[in-house]
Amino acid sequence: MTVVEGGRERFQSSALLSWMLLLILTVSCLGLGLVRAMEKEEKRQLRDQVLEMFDHAYQNYMEHAYPADELMPLTCRGRVRGLEPSRGDVDDALGKFSLTLVDTLDTLALLNQIEEFEVAVRKVISDVHLDNDIVVSVFETNIRVLGGLLGGHTMALTLKEQGDQMQWYNDELLDMAKELGYRLLPAFNTTSGLPYPRVNLKYGLRRPEAKTGTETDTCTACAGTLILEFAALSRLSGDPIFEKHARKALDFLWEKRQRNSNLVGTTINIHTGDWVRRDSGVGAGIDSYYEYLFKAYILLGDDGYLQRFNTHYAAIMKYISQPPLLLDVHIHKPMLNARTWMDALLAFFPGLQVLKGDIRPAIETHEMLYQVTKKHNFLPEAFTTDFRVHWAQHPLRPEFAESTYFLYKATGDKYYLEVGKTIIENLNKYARVPCGFAAMKDVRTGSHEDRMDSFFLAEMFKYLYLLFAEKDDVLFDVEDYIFTTEAHLLPLWLSTNFTKNRNNQTAGYIDLDDNNFDWSCPNTQVLFPNDPSYANSIREPFKNVVDKTCPKANIRQEVGGDEPGTRSHLRARDFMANNPEHLELLKKMGVSLIHLKDGRVQLVQHANQAASAHDAEDGLRFMQEMIELSSQQQKEQLPPRAVQIISHPFLGRMVLTAGPAQFGTELSKITSGVRGFVAKCEPYNGCSEITNPESIKGKIALMQRGHCMFAEKARNAQKAGAIGGIVIDDNEGSSSDTAPLFQMAGDGRNTDDVTIPMLFLFNKEGNIILNAMQEYQEVEVLLSDKAKDRTTIIKGKSITDYISNLGIEDVEQNANDDLQTTGSNPTSFECQNEATSYTETSNSEKLDESASQCDTSGQSVVPDTKTQCDDGMSRSDQNPSTAATDVSSDTGDVKVQVAQRTDSYGTTEDEEGSCAQTSDQGKKGTDGEVETEQESSPNISQETESRTIDSLLSDWKEEIDAFEMMDKDEL
Repeated sequence: MTVVEGGRERFQSSALLSWMLLLILTVSCLGLGLVRAMEKEEKRQLRDQVLEMFDHAYQNYMEHAYPADELMPLTCRGRVRGLEPSRGDVDDALGKFSLTLVDTLDTLALLNQIEEFEVAVRKVISDVHLDNDIVVSVFETNIRVLGGLLGGHTMALTLKEQGDQMQWYNDELLDMAKELGYRLLPAFNTTSGLPYPRVNLKYGLRRPEAKTGTETDTCTACAGTLILEFAALSRLSGDPIFEKHARKALDFLWEKRQRNSNLVGTTINIHTGDWVRRDSGVGAGIDSYYEYLFKAYILLGDDGYLQRFNTHYAAIMKYISQPPLLLDVHIHKPMLNARTWMDALLAFFPGLQVLKGDIRPAIETHEMLYQVTKKHNFLPEAFTTDFRVHWAQHPLRPEFAESTYFLYKATGDKYYLEVGKTIIENLNKYARVPCGFAAMKDVRTGSHEDRMDSFFLAEMFKYLYLLFAEKDDVLFDVEDYIFTTEAHLLPLWLSTNFTKNRNNQTAGYIDLDDNNFDWSCPNTQVLFPNDPSYANSIREPFKNVVDKTCPKANIRQEVGGDEPGTRSHLRARDFMANNPEHLELLKKMGVSLIHLKDGRVQLVQHANQAASAHDAEDGLRFMQEMIELSSQQQKEQLPPRAVQIISHPFLGRMVLTAGPAQFGTELSKITSGVRGFVAKCEPYNGCSEITNPESIKGKIALMQRGHCMFAEKARNAQKAGAIGGIVIDDNEGSSSDTAPLFQMAGDGRNTDDVTIPMLFLFNKEGNIILNAMQEYQEVEVLLSDKAKDRTTIIKGKSITDYISNLGIEDVEQNANDDLQTTGSNPTSFECQNEATSYTETSNSEKLDESASQCDTSGQSVVPDTKTQCDDGMSRSDQNPSTAATDVSSDTGDVKVQVAQRTDSYGTTEDEEGSCAQTSDQGKKGTDGEVETEQESSPNISQETESRTIDSLLSDWKEEIDAFEMMDKDEL
């Protein structure tokens, strides 16, 4: 088939033929037998009820609110921006341009209220001004006001052509649309072509008058939902500049998609193109970007838009779709869910799938949404995967009604008439108030909010009316138009109304007869003529999905191909090795699980051991997903992290290699790291509520690997008040020396609620901390992206301030306390710390200053080979007057040597008179005695005990100077 455009031929690709078959929105004579099942009288009554509801809302707006932008139905007055308390970004839709009236123009025409439509058009022309000094949302103004003006213009032309009404009309609405388009154009003044999210209608982005233009981010939908209105404006007005800018924005978003997953993020930097929010779904922030790619192909006939949409759609069905759920994922880690809840805006997606021709998942998701609606009367603004309320508001959104209408047109199933009836009943029962319809503040309590958004009139009543109306009830053929995201009507003939020559320059308009539009004729074939129960067979498994016990998000229910009923398909990203149900499913699919010594599991499939051919197929798919997931995770390996023991006697010299977590606080974003004492959780596996929160609060929680997901451990520790968490491998002998880096993944759900940093230590490194806790009671560590210089840990602390603030009596008492020692065992070393080392302490607290040497034969410890003495000379680590105590444990070949002073203060000289390199001051234990066990030495004498305060202060001053002069460790 060929179509002549601008003197040349363009071959309509098979994609357009595909569209002709898939554009099931435009079905004109569907399932008449099924429709008759709901009595025609009942359908007529519901149609009339929709008209009455519209009149109730519209007339109250005109009586109590006009010319304000919106009606406040509880107080029966108009919402004027600046006169009412700010609602934040929601108010960016209000521009003092009678928003509700403009947004409702083509609704009046569609509902056959022609006289009211003519009055409304005259009011808009005479009363609405678009040069107000006000900052508005480019996105909202485009879809509501520009779309409303174009929809009103289209309806005015249609009625004028019919010869009875609107004969006076002379493109006034189109002129207003063009003016508004020019007022929005300054927002596109960026190098990327992405528009600023807001613009001043009078001053554009000119500062300071505009009071905007400093933003850097915009949502994907905000930048990608312009092409229908802007292209229509260009093709109706003859000025190509609008379509050019909208195309450029779409092109940029396409180029910035994540190339491995073919998904886009939610928020993007308009200058650099960097993704600011990398979660991806089909709901808020992205929704209409996908919608406009597909509808741009339908309206404009450009195959490129279809190809882009198909690429995105394949990624959505691969990663986001988990029928009946649609869950957000990370664009760089698409096998990991980004959240465990869904927002109400995704309710449009089944309708888009109908246009695409992918009916099965559309039916499944719609049924789930209907079950949620029946449970809460309305779709909550957000709800969890187990269908509980996440955000309780409901601003009377129309997306669910939209998908209901599309599915009815596609299937002719009377079921969707009943769904529509439910929507009508709930609106009248719960949202209707004397002055209109009020948004729900909380669907659980039924409380109202004083708002009635313009989209309620622009969209909701269009879809409900068309659902119950007969073809003769509408003055024009709705199938000659396409709905924008705000349900404004744009004519399909626009695709040939604007052409370009070979040099891609505007060539002007051509006048083609109707025969050239055969390729865009609506599909008049019933989608399922021989199987009217098809939709019901798909819905049936989800009938009670909400009423049942919380459905498991890790199980995807699918209809068995040739077999009746359902079968369970386990997805790789949801698999948990300790879940008995998952293990049973693996066995059924012929997959064996083998536990390896290093804590990993190995999966092997034997198709001949599967319960059936279908199960073997599921097993193969599971293995393929697991391979892909493993590959994806390897590509996105996070760098190792560090656990640095900074308490006495380690003082930052002991650094343990730790595995990162894919959830929780990212340590690379915290310059100073997270510092705190460690404490063991009870139960140690951290898989249930922590029973010793008093010991965990304000500390870094230690937990053992196993028995539950890492994210669950993190949540329990966080709930107990922990500031961080360390998971220690339960596989005896595992070590970072021999095992590859291990990173902790999430639990397949959203982990945004985990806000504490989490690290993983292999068994050998973990035992170093556990043994240190046994030896020294309190162990302080620093969690960071890389080990910190010891001088940054010690230097700059308040030791000098502490000394200067102490009174003489306090210092004398401290000195006497330090000299009280107990019997000791030369093979052990203990020091109980009651306060954080090197932090500012009160006069009643003890100073704990030490700088012992730690050597190790493993990679987990950074050796300190030399220290700087106070005489400026470098000395060897091994001092003749220092006794080395081996702290031996089951940590394998890691041996920690703690250099211990023979003097309780820190100024004892060695046999040759050189300065000592470490100091060790006792710390008062709980019984008032210093619990320092050391090798007996004749150096401790009465002479030492009688040293003067001045001498002590001098010695401490020397020690402080020595710390400040220490060479910088390369950790």
